[in-house]
Amino acid sequence: MRPLSKVAPEWWDYTTLDRAILDDAARLTADDLLSLSRPGFTVKFYDTIEDFYLAEALEYITSWRQATPEQPAGICGPIGPTEQLPLVARLVNELEIDLRHAHFWGMDEWVVDGKEASIDFPLSFARADMELCFNRIRPELRMPQENIHFPAADPTEYIASWGQARCLVMQGGQGEVKHWAFNDPPKRQAPYQDNPPPPEVYRQLTTRVVDLHPITLIQNARTSSGGVVQNVPSQAITVGPVETWQAEKVSIWHAGTHDNPFGLRLTTLMISKKIPDTAVPMSLLADHPNVQFNFLRSGIGVCEAEMH
Repeated sequence: MRPLSKVAPEWWDYTTLDRAILDDAARLTADDLLSLSRPGFTVKFYDTIEDFYLAEALEYITSWRQATPEQPAGICGPIGPTEQLPLVARLVNELEIDLRHAHFWGMDEWVVDGKEASIDFPLSFARADMELCFNRIRPELRMPQENIHFPAADPTEYIASWGQARCLVMQGGQGEVKHWAFNDPPKRQAPYQDNPPPPEVYRQLTTRVVDLHPITLIQNARTSSGGVVQNVPSQAITVGPVETWQAEKVSIWHAGTHDNPFGLRLTTLMISKKIPDTAVPMSLLADHPNVQFNFLRSGIGVCEAEMH
């Protein structure tokens, strides 16, 4: 039987991994991270925050520019990070990019009282996408509303939308529980009390409503509501591994603000060395054919004991 979580014993998470993997990750230097690129997994560094978020915004532009009437195409994007979104709108306007055949998939949304959060909910991800990006694009350039796909508690329509266009890039960040979107580690319950579900079982999950790991609740309270954890919903709707594997590329952006120096090292190591483990959901991307980790060099930090 694997160890109990140090954080939430009724859940799986990275604290249940073999100590050797955790220690190996903690020893990695920034230069070591760069050396972990391999075929199918690219590690890139950016030296300035301006270059970092501009490069992230340009993934939207390069994806949308490939959309044609015969082959509509798009990108799946996160809330967290969000700094790229106003840049996307500015680039579309300045370059006068016609988005008629482009698509966008939101990654996730909160669930409140069994329903996806409405767009007037203060923490709404759809609201953030619209206010920070789409509403800033000139009306004559905007994509049709039906090409903007946000997940709902009944995911039927959202899942079907993945067949309407090519998803060239799924973009995301990494949470402290090592998730992409809200693909959190599962609860420690039957039939997986002693070991977490095998990767091939987790990979079968599609867009769905999920219970959020306590680490995720605390992180989102810290980053989005000044620590007021009682205002953070305990459920969300999230894009699943099934849709993720439909994306031609998965691009993860590490500015050093959503996960810590250890977490950035751990998932990079596990993907590079092909150690998928559902206690670390991000590590399942070890089996995706085209993954890129993008690091802001100043956000990589160090894993050293330091008293403050």
